[in-house]
Amino acid sequence: MLETLLTANEAVAPSVVLVLIVASFFTSLMTATVGIGGGVLLLAVMAGSLPVAALIPVHGLVQLGSNGNRAVMTLKHIDWNMLKFFALGAVIGAFLASFVVVQLPLVFIQFAVATFILFLVWGSKPKAQEMKPAGRVMAGFVTTLVSMFVGATGPLVAAFVHRNNYSKMQITGTFASCMTLQHGLKAFVFTFVGFSFVQWAGLIVAMVLSGAFGTYIGLKVLKRVPTQKFMVAFKLVVTLLAFRLLWQAFQSM
Repeated sequence: MLETLLTANEAVAPSVVLVLIVASFFTSLMTATVGIGGGVLLLAVMAGSLPVAALIPVHGLVQLGSNGNRAVMTLKHIDWNMLKFFALGAVIGAFLASFVVVQLPLVFIQFAVATFILFLVWGSKPKAQEMKPAGRVMAGFVTTLVSMFVGATGPLVAAFVHRNNYSKMQITGTFASCMTLQHGLKAFVFTFVGFSFVQWAGLIVAMVLSGAFGTYIGLKVLKRVPTQKFMVAFKLVVTLLAFRLLWQAFQSM
């Protein structure tokens, strides 16, 4: 009974289930420690394990749990003003997604997102100045719009969060809350269009629980990491993920 539940009625092998649960732990630990990257890495692992039709919705719900756990564990560090305006843009972006981006080639989106990430992280910006409300709404709108078609947009959201004058714990908490909202909207959209999460519920719950443990350990490590080293690692990982997008775009041309 348990094996059938975890394997989504034998849609995946038991050995694959074990790999995914372990991967959820380590990728959640990575995101909690470094601030970014776990979602993209987990998507890459899941891409070789799950049926194509289930990949994005299952990954989205697992990430909803992972980011939700991290948001709860860093609740006092969240910038609620950022989240409020981000949410407004995110809802609009989710609503308009099927009317706007569906006609754009994937390679165009990959190039655009990667270039934008590099500009946001490395481009000139005023020191110690937070994003304006309009900028926060735009961040929610753009990233959620892209999320519905590209998949893991964590690096792009992280690049927007990085533009604010945050401490390492504020970055982690605010990023987690924004991603929780975004993955929640994604889950709603996939449910609305008819995807059945019931078949995958056992595997999703197991991966979320494993990810929660990884997040708990990762946040313990984060508190011991010097702020300067954290910021360097954060920018480096986001940049590498942007270059990965560019590489995928070049390969698909």
